[in-house]
Amino acid sequence: MAQGTVQVTHTGTSRWRRRTGEYASLAAALEAAADGDVLTVAPGTYRENLVIQRAVTLRGPEGSLGSVRIAPADGVPLTVRASATVQDLHVEGQDTTAPALLIEEGTPELSDLRISTRSAAGLEVRGSARPTVRRCTVDNPAGVGIAVLDGAGGVFEECEVVSAGQSGVSVRGGGHPRLDRCRVHHASGAGLAVTGEGSTLEAIGCEVYEIKGAGVQIASRASAHLTDCTVHRTSADGVTLDTDALLTLSDCDIHDVPENAIDLRSRSVLTLTRSTVRRFGRNGLSVWDPGTRVDANQCEIYDSTGDYPAVWISDGATAVLDSCRVHDVPDALFVLDRGSRVDVVDSDLSQIRNTAVSVSDGATAQLDDCRIREASTGAWFRDHGSGGTLAGCTIDTVQTGVIVTKGADPVIERCTVTAPAEAGFYVSAEGRGTFRNCRVTGSGGYGFHVMAGCRATLSRCRTERCARGGYEFADPGLLFVEDSTSDESGMRGAVEFAGAPAAMPSAGGLTPVLPVLPVLPPIPAVLPSPAAPAALPAAPPVADEPRRTSDAVLGELDALVGLESVKREVRSLINMIEVGRRRQEAGLKAASVRRHLVFTGSPGTGKTTVARLYGEILASLGVLERGHLVEVSRVDLVGEHIGSTAIRTQEAFDRARGGVLFIDEAYALSPEDSGRDFGKEAIDTLVKLMEDHREAVVVIVAGYTAEMERFLSVNPGVASRFSRTITFQDYGADELLRIVGQQADEHEYRLAEGTGEALRKYFGALPKGPAFGNGRTARQTFESMVERHAGRVAELSDADTDDLTLLYPEDLPELPELPESPELP
Repeated sequence: MAQGTVQVTHTGTSRWRRRTGEYASLAAALEAAADGDVLTVAPGTYRENLVIQRAVTLRGPEGSLGSVRIAPADGVPLTVRASATVQDLHVEGQDTTAPALLIEEGTPELSDLRISTRSAAGLEVRGSARPTVRRCTVDNPAGVGIAVLDGAGGVFEECEVVSAGQSGVSVRGGGHPRLDRCRVHHASGAGLAVTGEGSTLEAIGCEVYEIKGAGVQIASRASAHLTDCTVHRTSADGVTLDTDALLTLSDCDIHDVPENAIDLRSRSVLTLTRSTVRRFGRNGLSVWDPGTRVDANQCEIYDSTGDYPAVWISDGATAVLDSCRVHDVPDALFVLDRGSRVDVVDSDLSQIRNTAVSVSDGATAQLDDCRIREASTGAWFRDHGSGGTLAGCTIDTVQTGVIVTKGADPVIERCTVTAPAEAGFYVSAEGRGTFRNCRVTGSGGYGFHVMAGCRATLSRCRTERCARGGYEFADPGLLFVEDSTSDESGMRGAVEFAGAPAAMPSAGGLTPVLPVLPVLPPIPAVLPSPAAPAALPAAPPVADEPRRTSDAVLGELDALVGLESVKREVRSLINMIEVGRRRQEAGLKAASVRRHLVFTGSPGTGKTTVARLYGEILASLGVLERGHLVEVSRVDLVGEHIGSTAIRTQEAFDRARGGVLFIDEAYALSPEDSGRDFGKEAIDTLVKLMEDHREAVVVIVAGYTAEMERFLSVNPGVASRFSRTITFQDYGADELLRIVGQQADEHEYRLAEGTGEALRKYFGALPKGPAFGNGRTARQTFESMVERHAGRVAELSDADTDDLTLLYPEDLPELPELPESPELP
């Protein structure tokens, strides 16, 4: 029963109608009211289900905002099916299956409403409805805040979703609302979610924050346009696009995101204009799959909080950056995989801790009129099939301007490298490249440094004031040099080239251009005396980062699943090193402890992770300068020509200086049928470097147990350099179950009752052959369960939080079939 009364002011002029009237219930008042009438509701709580079917005004008393509560025991508290006006009400839903406010028809105007519920939706708009909603708040910790469905539209101005158990705003089935100066926060799904073909959202001046999920999620051919919006403090990606989604961000700010600031896949297209992306934990822009594209204009990406590239383009995706700035990040642009491409025009890449532009695995990069400064490496074309063009670019204050390796073949023209610490242009490991009208000034090493086995073309290039020389060519006969000069400012060995075509066969049908004057051999650096080992080159500068204490790193080691014997071995070794350091500080003799290790065991047992933690512990104890991990394998150390293996091994060792050199599958350096294999050269070079620079680098060799035992037995010089062998045992079913549990917690899933036992049985029955991946298998199992879960939940029309998070035994993948045993005759 109502606690108050309802006054109806009639607008009709007929003599038989009363001008005003009072009613004991809202339902009676609505029944009596006609189009244009005003219903003023006295303060109180009304346990009625209201349906407005006429163009009336329903409002609370002036100056008493929230004093009228519509709170029935079940069903929809308020349904609007007309172009009515509703003001100053508090709507409370008690039914978990029904929205608190449902708008089905008309163009109603709603203002100053407070909606509180624990139901499927707080405010739901559907069908032909086109409401205007102003200054309304929605509090629904159990479901969606605002849902716009089935072709509905509407304008929401200065509204706020203060909590939502699922998405803050959900647009599906062709809905097309506009949000103006709205706030969405404390949602447990996406902040804004737009899904399905024909669904679209326009948001202007909105803020999305404190989201346990993605801030903005556009998927399945939906589209959205956000202007002057802010997305921040999410637990997942800031913005995600998937499956032919379209999104335009103009004058937006995406910041303080622990994962990718913006992630798009599966043919999605993003247009980014005058927007800022900052303080992100993984990639600022993460772009995947053929047909996926980003167009960014006048944008700024900076201040990464993680160790990932700011822009990641892979799997055939493309990106265009025009007049953009990328700075204060570990790496600026990584483009990889055949078909992937990035075009960068008139942009600045600066204060990059590692590589500004990295191109690998057959990808392409085109940079025009760009500026790169304060980076370790300006651009690195890494391997066969990778290439592109750098045109009219400047590269300033780097370790190396451009690196070309492993068959990559870029075109570099009209580029200037100023003050590189090591080299302007460095070509090694059978890299290629064409360099036209390029200049290197003030190098601390060489201008152009081309290693053995590399083919390159230099045309009208020039070097000035290079400390070790303008040009260093290991195989001059493989080079094509034309009109290139060097002014060494008094340095010995200045070389001047006056090019002219030479009639001789050439690869690829090209006519080589050789210098008329022979290329002079490089002037060697001053050789060290035989009694003293050569000093290693200076390591690249590293930005100051807070170093964790040894206790903190050991805590992370202890938190790893299983590996109890490994943890004991590592702690024992660390204790010996720490006590030895203390004895030295006390003026006592300390026992010599060899820090190099052998790790044996199957794949996926945590060898790389433990190696990384070991290096970090040694750095925290002051034993190593940096403690970083450089991971290599045979392909990184062994060349195809005499002499190239030693160079590759030296380069890998130099990169690891102050940290850990981790050689995976080290037994591959010494195959059983070695013949004329160059792996022995890598082993011999490594042994000498370990002896000459025993305090600079810790070396860990790893691989299968039996293969590593053979490797050490046939290479006694290697075995004598390692202090101990640590064996990593395969994970048991309980440990694999713990890994799946950790993955579920990290990705906000839960294991339903019975799922844990089903996983334990699954891992117990899983074949443990050579292909068994241990921890990797556990992670792959979790990923398969998530994929099956998605297929199951996608068929539900209204999925609640449990449906979206619980993994059941039926989500487990099928066990792989064992190969049939051959029948005995």
